[in-house]
Amino acid sequence: MSRPHARSHQRLRLSLWVGATLAAACGHATAANWPVTQEQRDTANQVAQAGVPLSELAPNAPDSHTVVPGDTLWDISKMFLRSPWRWPELWGMNLDQIKNPHLIYPGQVLMLVKVGDRAMLRVAQPVGGGAGPVGNTVKLSPRVRAETLDNGAIPSIPMHLIGPFLNEAVVFTTDELNTAPRIVASQEGRVLLSRGETAYVRGDLKGNRDFRVFRDSVPLADPDTGEVLGFEARYVGTAEFVRDGGVQATVDGKTSQIVPATFRMTSIRLEAGVGDRLAPVPERDYAAYVPHAPSQPLKGRIVSIYGEAISAGQNQIITLNRGARDGVERGHVMALWRDGSMAVDTTDRSRPLMKLPDERIGTLFVFRVFDRVSYALILQSEDPVKPGDRFSQP
Repeated sequence: MSRPHARSHQRLRLSLWVGATLAAACGHATAANWPVTQEQRDTANQVAQAGVPLSELAPNAPDSHTVVPGDTLWDISKMFLRSPWRWPELWGMNLDQIKNPHLIYPGQVLMLVKVGDRAMLRVAQPVGGGAGPVGNTVKLSPRVRAETLDNGAIPSIPMHLIGPFLNEAVVFTTDELNTAPRIVASQEGRVLLSRGETAYVRGDLKGNRDFRVFRDSVPLADPDTGEVLGFEARYVGTAEFVRDGGVQATVDGKTSQIVPATFRMTSIRLEAGVGDRLAPVPERDYAAYVPHAPSQPLKGRIVSIYGEAISAGQNQIITLNRGARDGVERGHVMALWRDGSMAVDTTDRSRPLMKLPDERIGTLFVFRVFDRVSYALILQSEDPVKPGDRFSQP
């Protein structure tokens, strides 16, 4: 085998090995739920043989980095690349063979290898030998892993920032909370209920035992069209079923009395009260949130800031007026834009009105997608983000 051909073959094998090791910051994904677009797959398969162009590296990309607790895939990609969402190009993953990658642990050393005008990452310190938790040694080989792994590997983004919102930030397609089970009374006539206190509930529980409690369902209107995209309710807390109610006959047997079901408040964000509505707790979904750019043009506007804030900044949650039916996927990275303001050209005697150019002000990360709206985390913002601001593919 000639030297150039041998070197190329070595790079291919190295890329596959690195891909099997590094894409793992996606963490807890299974093969079935790891979002991979066709464009991303094509790019990764191509880069698996070549690496990433040196021109795509960050200006101050280090020669190496030791993974530390608190690192995320996003942090590491941002350290090495101009555009962190282009991480598959850095890893050089062969996605046909590696659908559920291995894990990256604190203590591993990532080396930036440059060959000609290309670059790729490699692991200088293998998993085990102190790099990962005891008993969690992972053999490095490019093969499919279908099981869920949860043993201390770093995630793709800071899960503590979005974890609470996986249950709390909910958009209902219709105003279904108006007909949902409701709190009708409290123990000893209390006006507000705290954790551990008893609530009495009427409505069809449909066999569920664990519920979220919501208040004040409000419509989310599209900033452009005014169309109602869904209904967002204020999260109050959670409650668990204690015993059923029903209809109870009186002593004389001629009349009946309504007996509500009994619930216990298990967690509280706001104090609960009569009139608050209940919705079943869904299964927690902590599957990997793999950062990636949309595979096709996508743009829209910010509907609202989650909570009561007027504007938002880094690590806050915003609502977008695009959802699954518009092609939005969990893990999409978007650019944030501020519309250019109107100004008068004072240097022109006719003083014409101008619209200044739109300015890019930050980056957001979509973590929860409904039919017509999505929730996103602001990863970076130079200015306060307000409802009506725009987003687009990066």
